[in-house]
Amino acid sequence: EAVFGECEMVLKVKEPQPEEYARMREGQVVFTYYHFAASRELTEGVLDSGAVAIAYETVEEADGSLPLLIPMSEVAGRMAVQEGAKYLEKLMGGRGVLLGGVPGTPPAEVVVIGGGVVGTNAATIAAGMGARVTILDIDLDRLRYLDEVMPANVECLFSDPYTIRDLLPRADLLIGAVLLPGAKAPNLVTTGDLASMKDGAVIVDVAVDQGGCIETCRPTTHEDPVYVVDGVVHYCVANMPGAVPRTSTIALTNATLPYVRRIAARGWREACRNIDSLKKGLNVVGGKVVYPGVAEAFDLPYHDPDEVLVA
Repeated sequence: EAVFGECEMVLKVKEPQPEEYARMREGQVVFTYYHFAASRELTEGVLDSGAVAIAYETVEEADGSLPLLIPMSEVAGRMAVQEGAKYLEKLMGGRGVLLGGVPGTPPAEVVVIGGGVVGTNAATIAAGMGARVTILDIDLDRLRYLDEVMPANVECLFSDPYTIRDLLPRADLLIGAVLLPGAKAPNLVTTGDLASMKDGAVIVDVAVDQGGCIETCRPTTHEDPVYVVDGVVHYCVANMPGAVPRTSTIALTNATLPYVRRIAARGWREACRNIDSLKKGLNVVGGKVVYPGVAEAFDLPYHDPDEVLVA
């Protein structure tokens, strides 16, 4: 409470919690991950506070890269395979399958939906553990790149409903790695699709922070990480990197510190006027939604960020 009361800028990792909404104040910069599109309560709480909400996940460079999301996406992608492999163990409720198999037995089948940073890291780790991996994406240029850099046990396919449903019966581990920056993730696997999956198969939906790309996904915690639907184990922990805080903190600080210094030196308005990537991080300012994906998610009025950058 003292931190929010005294500081002009507050840095966090996880989105503000309900008890923190009232502590945020007009004009105060709160720089953190928000994932607004997944929570109306959070959006309304921050709107009511009047604070300046700059979201790590929508800071975007000219080439389309998301420099403050990349570190946590790298961690989450690698963790997705680590956790998936654990919950495939019989004692954890899974099928009792070793991801890489051993001589004389087949490896596990891993399907990764999304070929961005999360999906690429997940596929790399799964392939390195010896699994048979399929990675799906809708960007043909991205698929061509992945086809060049991935090992021979990774197949790169175009993502469409038919291909996804064709792969589900084979999947031992399904990883959801879909991202629409600042917007809610689309449901690409429906409740009905689970009937085609094996009993004891595992789903890890990394997109849970943005609403999840698996219809049966709901946020869980590190203390109670899994639940079962139609015989399929679901691991849907929001803020997966929180399980490895030392690695995550160092990786995130390496990326965020240059932006923090610019805001501290120039003030948020001047910093955003002069740094286009930081300007794209503005989501909510003084009770106004200034990011299109958030406005669309909840049918709220959208304001051009240039309106709030006038001193």
